[in-house]
Amino acid sequence: MCGIVGFTNNIDNADKVLGKMMDRIKHRGPDAEGKYVDDNIALGHRRLSIIDVSSSGDQPIFNEDNSLVIIFNGEIYNYKEIREELINAGHKFSTNTDTEVLLHGYEEFGEKLLNRLRGMFSFVIWDKNNKELFGARDFFGIKPMYYANMNGTLMFGSEIKSFLDHPKFTKELNTAALENYLTFQYSPTSETFFKNVYKLPPAHFFKFKDGKFVAKRYWDVRFDADDQPVLDDWVNRISDTFHNSVEAHKIADVEVGSFLSSGVDSSYVAAIADVDKTFTVGFGSDEKYNEIGWAKNFSKAIGKENTSKVITPEEYWNSLSMIQYHMDEPLADPSAVALYFVCNIASEKLKVVLSGEGADEIFGGYNVYSDPNGTAYDKLPRFIKRGIGSVASKLPAKRGVNFFVRKGKDVEERFIGNAYMFTPKDRKELLKISTSAPDPTVITKPFYDNVRNKDDVTKMQYLDLHMWMAGDILLKADKMSMANSLELRVPFLDKEVLALAEKIPTKYRVTHDKGTDETKYITKYAMRLAAKKDTPEQTAKTAAKKKLGFPVPIRVWLKEDKYYERVKNTFESESAKEFFNTAPLLRLLDDHREGKADNSRKIWTVFIFLVWYKVYFENDGKY
Repeated sequence: MCGIVGFTNNIDNADKVLGKMMDRIKHRGPDAEGKYVDDNIALGHRRLSIIDVSSSGDQPIFNEDNSLVIIFNGEIYNYKEIREELINAGHKFSTNTDTEVLLHGYEEFGEKLLNRLRGMFSFVIWDKNNKELFGARDFFGIKPMYYANMNGTLMFGSEIKSFLDHPKFTKELNTAALENYLTFQYSPTSETFFKNVYKLPPAHFFKFKDGKFVAKRYWDVRFDADDQPVLDDWVNRISDTFHNSVEAHKIADVEVGSFLSSGVDSSYVAAIADVDKTFTVGFGSDEKYNEIGWAKNFSKAIGKENTSKVITPEEYWNSLSMIQYHMDEPLADPSAVALYFVCNIASEKLKVVLSGEGADEIFGGYNVYSDPNGTAYDKLPRFIKRGIGSVASKLPAKRGVNFFVRKGKDVEERFIGNAYMFTPKDRKELLKISTSAPDPTVITKPFYDNVRNKDDVTKMQYLDLHMWMAGDILLKADKMSMANSLELRVPFLDKEVLALAEKIPTKYRVTHDKGTDETKYITKYAMRLAAKKDTPEQTAKTAAKKKLGFPVPIRVWLKEDKYYERVKNTFESESAKEFFNTAPLLRLLDDHREGKADNSRKIWTVFIFLVWYKVYFENDGKY
């Protein structure tokens, strides 16, 4: 796991500029650094040594005749098998790294190499002879890749902040990204909050030659259910496949640990991974926000050491500027801060941890997935539900009324992912600035079009796999772990695991049949049963638990004077007034404090943007 950065070279002091850019991402790789600079390209690498920790594994790495050079961030779990194939084909290796396997693999297979890989990756290869740059990002978007083609220079790397030190970089706020963010709580498109800076989407590669940048998708999720196997068969297949994935994700020349909450995902990983150490954080003593007691008991049951930390409100709030600096773009997911702290305590003891991200998207774990066809009302004809929904939409918003409004809409109209903060109407009232951001359904439509003939649960999973997971879940996982020089591995997000999950019928992902004791597991049904089967004594209760996410008491804190005043002062600041109408912001805050509505997530979405804006545009990239 590392950090990469580079640019097409048309400046006089490229080596010095590259050094500054590398220093910006030192946290991603404190163990070693390396550069390659010529008249055409500048490539920089910061290394966190995991596989072949000797200096021979330092990057950049070259092929036999030095015509190709690579910088790489990530891990390839099947690199040994590919290495043997390449050796048999005549390639000569000078290291034992997975990095060199990518380099020779590209020589041998070109872009077709990508579909042979099992792992997480973001890398670029410079072809000196053809003066062509090739780059790629992994299937799920576990590792980031940003690029900016401006002022005659292509910049690329693991983090946007490294671009700030390049003389050709123009820092300008992308206001369209702000409007999208207000709805999604993250930046949902390939655009970023910095104008003309983009994210290479997951499962894409790019080529850059003669000033032309071309990106192409090389892989996609294909849900195609197989109704032949019975439930027990699926449970056994999940067990076998996931055990294999966890073993593959443990490949390292350093110690590996595991995160642990009270949920089934991390518990399943920790139970079968056979690591020595687990790590947990929580808030206060309320079990609603503190899973430490559960995690300690679970760790004791499986014979592992658990390290935990109670995050104080002061620690949480005082870390926000630093968190948003590391995030590069504003992310209003409150759990990002908790993730930072659990990464921090883990990094004090080891370099690699396993985590449970991806299980919900792949196996159908979010509570909202149980919504379609979950009630008798859903059996009514569509035209009746739409008619009732149309009438209900004209009534004052209340819980019962909202049910009919929601049920009167197709999934494509009502579901944009796991967060829906501000509607387009809300945004118009809130924002002073005029932007060109599209309606949220315009952003989600291409993904829904790809699964137009699938059931609603599959549609929601497909959308979340392409948007929510990359834009929120994996963004914070990468940035918060690397801020602490920690490698985070996600064995659920494995090609082999997904290949199996794609075939599981919807009724075994999300079930509404409550006729027996076992079928009380509504979401992630088959996966929960696999977890229960593999570790019956330890995970029986965990497998039956309703999903909590990563609970953070934001709604409670916002009612306390200290934090209410802090947010209120931010909403009344000059920078806030530049973008927002103050009155509706303060109304959201006061209504929440008085208990009229739970506006905590909306308040947090605006507040976090302003925290981020202060770091990058008022403090010039400092916190």
